[in-house]
Amino acid sequence: MTIAVLGIDLGKNSCSLVGLDAAGRVVLRRRMRREAVIAFGAKLPGCVVAMEACCGAHHMGRILDEQGHTVRLMSPEYVRPYVKAQKNDDRDAEAIAEAATRPTMRFVALKSEAQLDVQTLHRVRDQLVGERTALTNQIRSVLLERGHVVAQGRAKLTACLAALLDTDAGASLTPRMRTLVAEVRERWQDLDRRIAALDAEFAEQARINEDARRLTTIPGIGALNATALVAAIGDVASFARGRDLAAWLGLVPRQVTTGGKPRLVGITKRGSKYLRKTLVQGARAALPSLRQSDTHLGQRCCATGGSTRRRPWPPDPSSADADAPAFRCLRAVRGRWPDSRPVFWKPLRKNGARRRPLYEAQDARISILANGAVGRPDTFMQTAQTSGSEPLADGAGHTFCGTCSCTRSSTRSHTPARAQRMKICAACHQGPNSSGMARHLAPF
Repeated sequence: MTIAVLGIDLGKNSCSLVGLDAAGRVVLRRRMRREAVIAFGAKLPGCVVAMEACCGAHHMGRILDEQGHTVRLMSPEYVRPYVKAQKNDDRDAEAIAEAATRPTMRFVALKSEAQLDVQTLHRVRDQLVGERTALTNQIRSVLLERGHVVAQGRAKLTACLAALLDTDAGASLTPRMRTLVAEVRERWQDLDRRIAALDAEFAEQARINEDARRLTTIPGIGALNATALVAAIGDVASFARGRDLAAWLGLVPRQVTTGGKPRLVGITKRGSKYLRKTLVQGARAALPSLRQSDTHLGQRCCATGGSTRRRPWPPDPSSADADAPAFRCLRAVRGRWPDSRPVFWKPLRKNGARRRPLYEAQDARISILANGAVGRPDTFMQTAQTSGSEPLADGAGHTFCGTCSCTRSSTRSHTPARAQRMKICAACHQGPNSSGMARHLAPF
């Protein structure tokens, strides 16, 4: 009896084994305990040992690999189509052995002890974060029942607990409730210390590991993301390109194509939910700094965001045409950079039935505008405005009304009471050129 492929259906106590010869015929069916499987593998000549990538598979795979066998782990999703007739342990083991012989089958790399240790630490930290979130929500609910409404944010909750427990402001709570809230706060602080200790351990591992240290140079990837990626991926050579890694993480669109008509619906959300969550949050945190950086990645991010506007980049105020009317507004905008740097704008959202684009000036303040308009309009709305004065262009396809901060739309009529509520001045709507149309940015 020569076994070419040995399929093992792992169980908690016992395992089902099915052996195939070189022709694919079943030559062995046996049921053993885990210890007996290891002893049986030590006596068996070197062959392909196939298992599903489930709990305990990496431990068993490392032992069989040391015995000289070729271990192949597969996703249970890929094994399911090979199950014939009714499902049982023997059928599963046979399907595993048959799936391992397919030339197009994708296998899971064996993880080392160090990789499993890091993954376990990440699972423990994720559990602690969930416990802390549940605990803070419980504290807020208990205080709300006693008439204490706490604003959003950890700092607000910390300050509220300090005021209730350390000052006379907590006199409205009963002595038993004060003791209970104090105990819950101690549990919260203990969770913070344990999470901080794990974060420090991840930072040390990211500093020691060469792969993790290189990953931390990518914007949006810190010690937490880097160590989780290294532990989950292992050998990055198993992915031919970056798009394959994105597909493995479930970050690519899910395709539902039939009849030659392609259709993309959301993302696949395959793979590790924890990895996908941390990477998305890291990317969100890195986007503001990327928009302000001079790197190639920052320029691509800015160009992508600017494609939704008529003109992606405001002109340079230090250019030869800086004295033109279209550049006056830019000279009045003072951001964190010198005047020679362009000011970046980003689209916020779509608003209203007409889907008017909204814009926000990041870290910008307008001190003095033409025609005496003074203020700090941090957020602007592109509207249609009737104006009796010369509009001021900002160089980005819009103009600014210098006589009022009106938000009136030319497509609607306003009563005097509504005009008063909207702070519409008479100069814009009753002037000699009230029938004219001007596109401008008006603060609201």
